[in-house]
Amino acid sequence: MKPIQSELKAWMDKNENFKTNYTRIKKEILSDPSIQSFLHEHPELTDHDIEKHLMRLYEYKSQSKQCDRCASYGECQNMIPGYSPVLSMDKNEIRLSYEKCHSRIQAEEQEAQQKLLQSLYMPKEILEAKMSEVIQDKSRISAIGEILSFLEEAKTGLPKKGLYLHGSFGVGKTYLLGAVANELKKRNYSTTLIYMPEFVREIKGSFKDDSFNQKIDFFKKADVLMLDDIGAELQSAWFRDEVLGSVLQYRMMEGLPVFFSSNFDLNELEKELASTRNGVEEVKAGRIIERIKQVSKVVKMSGENRRDE
Repeated sequence: MKPIQSELKAWMDKNENFKTNYTRIKKEILSDPSIQSFLHEHPELTDHDIEKHLMRLYEYKSQSKQCDRCASYGECQNMIPGYSPVLSMDKNEIRLSYEKCHSRIQAEEQEAQQKLLQSLYMPKEILEAKMSEVIQDKSRISAIGEILSFLEEAKTGLPKKGLYLHGSFGVGKTYLLGAVANELKKRNYSTTLIYMPEFVREIKGSFKDDSFNQKIDFFKKADVLMLDDIGAELQSAWFRDEVLGSVLQYRMMEGLPVFFSSNFDLNELEKELASTRNGVEEVKAGRIIERIKQVSKVVKMSGENRRDE
């Protein structure tokens, strides 16, 4: 039995149409500017070497190089989406490898940044809030000033205190938290933004799947924790002491900042926290308020109700 390569060569020699196409394709491959440049850099390659690796050269030529033929990462036409071919030499062997293209690297960076902002039950509008829109509102100038100071300090290290933003319904406290979270994301800090009434229900539901400790640890250890609308949830002594108290105590000891938004100032919030089914518990509520003071700076927000606009 004749070797298959000999049989294939004999068939190629007899098939004029194949020979014509092969010659044409070879000419196209070798006339490619990037391949010509590669061959010029490696004059040691013989015609035999080139012929031997012609399929690799064809594979290289037929694909996009660092997105030069692709509109976006999602529309990548290469054999391995998001990877660009690279020619190299190993002794007298032409090697073809792949490296991440610019679009894939950018997409991965955006995805990684997006994961830095996690939220529980926050609307899309808040998650897309922009600081550039916030700073144009002069009615919130004191709060904006404090936030800009926080963000400036965060360039070199995360401050130990966040902000306790309080004010009337609809003055933009939650939107401001979203804008801060997005700015922190750009600095590669992870932020967890929680709508408090739903947070209470989430924690109570965690006993069904034994995820309580895991969730509490998650909230304790985020770079920046944001508790939106604190005081609006139906309060219980257990949640106040075992959940909120535990989270704030850990973050106070570790020097991790917390941002709050509330319709109550701290005196009003203390009364809300003290009022439970077991009666008024001023001492325990006072402990929570002291922890809030340790992890945040109080800032009052005023202005018109933007939700009526």
